[in-house]
Amino acid sequence: MSSTQTHYLEVRRTWLARHVEPIIEPGLPIVDPHHHLWDRGGWRYLHDDLLGDINAGHNVTHTVFVQARAFHRAGGPEELRPVGETEFVNGTAAMSASGLYGPSRMCAGIVGHANLALGARVEAVLDAHGAAGGGRFRGIRHITAWDADPVMLNPGNPAPEGLMTTAPFREGLAKLASMGLSFDAWLYHPQIPELTALARAVPTARIVLDHVGGPLGIGRYGGKSAEVFASWKPAMAALAGCPNVHVKLGGLGMRINGYGFESGAEPPSSEILAAAWKPYIDTTIELFGADRCMFESNFPVDKGSYSYAVCWNTFKRLAAGASEAEKAALFSGTATRFYRLGA
Repeated sequence: MSSTQTHYLEVRRTWLARHVEPIIEPGLPIVDPHHHLWDRGGWRYLHDDLLGDINAGHNVTHTVFVQARAFHRAGGPEELRPVGETEFVNGTAAMSASGLYGPSRMCAGIVGHANLALGARVEAVLDAHGAAGGGRFRGIRHITAWDADPVMLNPGNPAPEGLMTTAPFREGLAKLASMGLSFDAWLYHPQIPELTALARAVPTARIVLDHVGGPLGIGRYGGKSAEVFASWKPAMAALAGCPNVHVKLGGLGMRINGYGFESGAEPPSSEILAAAWKPYIDTTIELFGADRCMFESNFPVDKGSYSYAVCWNTFKRLAAGASEAEKAALFSGTATRFYRLGA
């Protein structure tokens, strides 16, 4: 297993099968705005794997693929190699659009990668993604996750400290915005103020913060959940003042979050997950409103902690007190608008 793969939790299918739940509100339409596809050192999550998960009983109508460093071109200019990922994913989307595999439209939106530190020169890369995406390319993710504790850092995708504060990065984001494309931000909770400053510096940019801002719970943050939440909440409140920022609700099944769901003899139930996540999910919705929030699976990364069916049951439990309009926004409407899935 590669060092990159060990950063993630192992998916144990036999263990996941030990807990099965009835599907809550099976008819509720869902747009899953955050999943990956890859073939990594013996770990495959491709068309059939995604199809198996979205056919687990929930009404997943569309999905959005998000950058995963998969299937980059083997040659050519370095900055253009990530376009290979968009080419690959567009093929998967075309398979789904044929209707041969059911009514769900997988990868209806594609979020690729372009190096925003190229500044205005990123335009050529974005044009190449657009040409490769078959009308499905919607934006990019440039991971900026950094922490002084090396335990947090993904060896396959290291980011330098303070990347979002640099002039070239901001110039690149402004170019992205001028082309009508969106930016997925993946960072850790101590970096949220950097994103707030970025959103204010480029107010025309359409930004979505992944995984409720990456609250950390291992390494130097281990056993400090109260302190982490107390730091995260005011940072998110300041970010909520930026009307150009949305938030994805999910991605809390990773090793770095420190919940330890993977260590149990049985997989966690949706009741257990909902109780653990409630402070982060409820607070985010209160701060940003349902029209700027969207539930996400983050599969297969989070599949090391729970199944796809349990993941969406958890979200439905967390949204139980929401109005019908709010639920429609959280489960499909916000993602549909942000990623322009009707375009």
